[in-house]
Amino acid sequence: MQNTISTVVVVGASAGGMQALTGLVAQLPEDFAAPMLIVNHMGPETTGTHLVDALNKAGTVPCSHAQDGAPLKRGHVYLAPSDQHLLVVHGKMLVTKGARENRYRPAIDPLFRSAAVAYGKGVIGIILTGYLDDGTSGMMAIRRCGGVCIVQDPEDAAYPDMPQSVIRHVGADYSVPLAHMGALLEKLASRKLGASRQPPADLVIEAKIAQRVVSDLQSVETLGGQVPYNCPDCGGVLWQMDNESVVRYRCHTGHAFSSAALLARQSEKIEETLWVALRMFEERQNLISAMGSSQKDLSSSVVERVKESQVHIDRIRAMLTATDGDA
Repeated sequence: MQNTISTVVVVGASAGGMQALTGLVAQLPEDFAAPMLIVNHMGPETTGTHLVDALNKAGTVPCSHAQDGAPLKRGHVYLAPSDQHLLVVHGKMLVTKGARENRYRPAIDPLFRSAAVAYGKGVIGIILTGYLDDGTSGMMAIRRCGGVCIVQDPEDAAYPDMPQSVIRHVGADYSVPLAHMGALLEKLASRKLGASRQPPADLVIEAKIAQRVVSDLQSVETLGGQVPYNCPDCGGVLWQMDNESVVRYRCHTGHAFSSAALLARQSEKIEETLWVALRMFEERQNLISAMGSSQKDLSSSVVERVKESQVHIDRIRAMLTATDGDA
């Protein structure tokens, strides 16, 4: 039997997401006219089961973890599993172990982008509370394919960065408090749709990359130009994406970053490197001291090398403990 679903709701949340998501799902009627797919940022060590349970207790629509290849059903809520991306194609879900986007897996942008390519005007995208800007590029994809863009009113959000980023770079069709979102969704989910436009070629390529159908230099080169930065996750060359209102980068293995996410990831890698360097200098200093103590008298060269190591140790410690203002 042909799947007749024409409207899907995709939701992205991060910091403060549990409270916002339970508040949203609690407003949905039992006969809600569309499936809802959710990405909530979570660490790989979590299961997401607690959130699934909370969503089931909050409302009348059933909620479960998304299953790879499972069909979409109206009036159901699907949560992206931990450490896996959730994508959507016509009539079904894909759960993949693709490369991280914006430092996250699951990430919001891959879901939104895949929904935009698959459902065009039938996509309703929602960005709730959260830090930085995951979801902005995905919401741009929804806008380019004719879908509807909704954000939680930044003044109503516990962490307003993500809604504000969408408003700034994409523009929102609706910016509403969470308490008003359920009624809006009921109206939009039952609206009549015209014919969807053909999705832009660059969005189709990026959707295929997330599905691991495409991952090669030639495909990524069609999306933008190389920049003098390396991917902090794999060390590969980065390309800056064209056709974007927000600066964004991608490597050929699939990692993708907004400029804010790239800077944050670079900072994380720098800190990791400094901790390794600190450990190695301390070990070197201890080894020199041990070698010197085996002699009756420490030579001046040994003392000097211990002091030299201490200088480097102090400098690295100062960098690690410096605040942003001090830096």
